[in-house]
Amino acid sequence: MPEGTEGHATAGTAANSLPALIGGLAPSTARILDRALAGEDISVEDAVELFGTTGLEFAALGMVADELRRRTVGDLATYVVNRNINFTNVCIKRCGFCAFSRDFREEEGYFLPVNEIVRRAKEAWDYGATEVCIQAGLPPQMEGDLYIRLCEAIKEELPDIHIHGFSPEEVLYGSVRSRCTIREYLEGLRDAGVGSLPGTSAEVLDQELRDRISPGRINVEQWKEVITTAHELGIPTTSTVMFGHVESNLQIARHLALLRDIQKSTGGFTEFVPLSFVNSEAPMFLKGLVDNVRSGPTGMDVIKVHAIARIMLNNWIPNIQASWVKEGSRMSQLLLAAGVNDLGGTLINESISTSAGAQHGQLMRPSEFRDMIRQAGRIPAERYTTYGLKRVFDRDDEQVDPLDLVGDNVEEIFGSYQRLVKLDTYRFEHPRNTADAGAETR
Repeated sequence: MPEGTEGHATAGTAANSLPALIGGLAPSTARILDRALAGEDISVEDAVELFGTTGLEFAALGMVADELRRRTVGDLATYVVNRNINFTNVCIKRCGFCAFSRDFREEEGYFLPVNEIVRRAKEAWDYGATEVCIQAGLPPQMEGDLYIRLCEAIKEELPDIHIHGFSPEEVLYGSVRSRCTIREYLEGLRDAGVGSLPGTSAEVLDQELRDRISPGRINVEQWKEVITTAHELGIPTTSTVMFGHVESNLQIARHLALLRDIQKSTGGFTEFVPLSFVNSEAPMFLKGLVDNVRSGPTGMDVIKVHAIARIMLNNWIPNIQASWVKEGSRMSQLLLAAGVNDLGGTLINESISTSAGAQHGQLMRPSEFRDMIRQAGRIPAERYTTYGLKRVFDRDDEQVDPLDLVGDNVEEIFGSYQRLVKLDTYRFEHPRNTADAGAETR
């Protein structure tokens, strides 16, 4: 066997064994998986049945998802070198799953000024990042053009960096504070240099469920309006789901079907990212604010959501991402055999999951991504935000990236969420208080 072909031969062998395996399954599951392998879209009802699989049917689910992944995107597994900049944790909303946000009266509220946000973006660029991901809380009395000014300032300093910023919730808030339409606000962001939007604040796109876990948050129709308008304006977005709390399998299946319908219409989604609910510091779990909240998904739940997402979305959204911050490196590596082809970003500073109790760190070094991918029998590749390839690595490539050299000095170099909330330097001051202080000095 020629060197370097073992993984492909194994993949081919596994694909050839699928018909025999499926022939031994429960007939209803076998029919669904056969249709998927034939290139058909499966229904919501089909997805609900797949969520109920165990034993041999569960094993076949993962194998079919892996085969569809192989056919659609091949054996490359990708990652992006990026930095998260969560510039404030002060928020007017009180979502039951969020441990990141702080009321403006709380001592741990912070707000990074524009020059510090630009400095962090520049530092990321110097360490090899091609993207900054900017999301934050919704501070009271925010200046409506803040997000636009952030993009302009970053682009003035770093014209070639990709700004992946501002969730649908933030876009809605910016438009309200600016007293303009969502379309007008998105046009302003686009013209200021935003490259793509995170498709977060989606949780589960079921209004009754959203009213339970995050009353007052952006509603389903508003989320769809932001996303579809962004796509119409040429701004791509990601898509997500948060699972493992109080949702049902039917609600997840309907969520996936809705995303699929949007993609059929707009083609603007670059990826789909399942996000496990992290319970340990989430108010709705910790304080019992919502009845019957689970303590996050089981391992089988995690595999099922990723595999079923691949099967439902494969014809329309080719990239399924595992969130190493939520799942850890070992589970993320296993998901590469269940339909996943992307491991997300290096992040450098991750605050939102960390504040909720995630224990998987704030930085994944590029060399760690490559090791995970090779150990899974796949080919590592660094990508740009919208999935253009920057570098594909062969087996013997011993590339060393700037981020690989930071050693154990991550907090000293980049800071951390735990340190940031304790600093007085960036303590949040309510605009009303600042205005009052100014009036007293006049």
